[in-house]
Amino acid sequence: MADSTARATIHAGGDWLAAVSGETREIIDPADGLPFAVVAEGDEKDAEAAVAAARRAFDTGDWPRTPVAERAALLRRVADLLVRDREQLGLLESRDAGKTVEEGRVDIDCVADAFRYFADLVAAEGAGRVVDAGSADIHSVVVSEPVGVCALITPWNYPLLQASWKIAPALAAGNTFVVKPSELTPLTTVALIGLLAEAGLPAGVANLVTGPGHTVGARLAEHPGVDLVSFTGGLVSGTKVAQAAAPTVKKVALELGGKNPNVVFADACATQEGFDTAVDQALNAAFIHSGQVCSAGARLIVEEPVRERFVAELARRAARIRLGRGTADGVECGPLVSAQQRAKVEAYVASALAEGAVLRAGGKRPEPSADRPAGGYFYEPTVLDQCHRGMRVVREEVFGPVLTVETFRTEDEAVALANDTEYGLAGAVWSTDAGKARRVAGRLRHGTVWINDFHPYLPQAEWGGFGKSGTGRELGPAGLAEYRETKHVYQNLAPKPVRWFAG
Repeated sequence: MADSTARATIHAGGDWLAAVSGETREIIDPADGLPFAVVAEGDEKDAEAAVAAARRAFDTGDWPRTPVAERAALLRRVADLLVRDREQLGLLESRDAGKTVEEGRVDIDCVADAFRYFADLVAAEGAGRVVDAGSADIHSVVVSEPVGVCALITPWNYPLLQASWKIAPALAAGNTFVVKPSELTPLTTVALIGLLAEAGLPAGVANLVTGPGHTVGARLAEHPGVDLVSFTGGLVSGTKVAQAAAPTVKKVALELGGKNPNVVFADACATQEGFDTAVDQALNAAFIHSGQVCSAGARLIVEEPVRERFVAELARRAARIRLGRGTADGVECGPLVSAQQRAKVEAYVASALAEGAVLRAGGKRPEPSADRPAGGYFYEPTVLDQCHRGMRVVREEVFGPVLTVETFRTEDEAVALANDTEYGLAGAVWSTDAGKARRVAGRLRHGTVWINDFHPYLPQAEWGGFGKSGTGRELGPAGLAEYRETKHVYQNLAPKPVRWFAG
């Protein structure tokens, strides 16, 4: 596409701008490998302009001092606009990220829920926490204040949902921000900035720079005018963000990768209904959005007595998953986000097979069809049996439609396997023994543990991980607290001289 067709997708100080350099980037539809949009390719200069706008809006604008009720009302207006544009945004998310349209619609519903949740949360808060100073002449209170200018760096797999988990609490707390979406999937975030303006957000509060992480993201992380950086993405990039932010000692929130265990005890499969449910949920855990989910249940850890039956049925059903363009009727799973991501997945599967894993399903690119153009980045849902912790595919985050199978014989062995990871984001336990399920869940070192379920999250509950899955929390009251500082206001109602010194 010619540069003349490029959209002005950089937003700074209330204006839509082209990149200072004039550079652009084609956005590729992963279902066919063809470009379908063009955005501005920002760099450090564009990041500077966006931070300057956010800084002015925070230091001299009205938003940080806007009454809480008004901030909450604006967030609710944004939620209403998201509902209004649900179909359009869901379709755009599907084409941008490769997921099915139905997944895209569900994402938009969750985004609206996030804005409503943080509106309700901030509106219900009191004026501060009173601290008893032991004297009627002293009024002492701890209050919350916005942290300042926030740099929000979001991933490509859930572009708008992950952006909302940062933008909604940042605005509820009274901050200004610069958001940098993934250069692969920026389009719905661009649309959201437009909805914020339509809802009445003052110019300069919301700023956006489309561009790559190594220029835009790196400058935002290190910028002295940024007070907080919140990053969701991979471990390697997250480490670089933390290092870049360290010299300015800004607040840092990192939501990184996961290698999440799905532990199935034999008693969960004692009935046909229980067996079918556990198999179905294992498929959902591993293959939703082609496994491109930080909380994907990519490690099936199943008790020995039911292993062969369970894996055989899992493989049978995995082979029947309908792959195709996310906008096509009947498609259950879309493509990977890029050719590079597919090549990464293929390399992991090849290494697993070389290390002794047994292929039970998938393991290759599907044949092209009417719903699967030859240029699309499709890969079959893959089940690898007889895996062990020495394999890269078991230790490292694949971020693709690959499920590994490990086996245990005792409860202690199940816990040891599930916790034997440098990550600690999420996990699940399946058992009809409620006491055992809660006991195992209590021993798992993961930020979220589901019992007899996989993947649901609640806006009211904090989301975050242990270990190398990151620092900080999103959603829930803790998600709002990430975007605040606390101040102790101590008022002496009857001041008297101290007389420490002669004079």
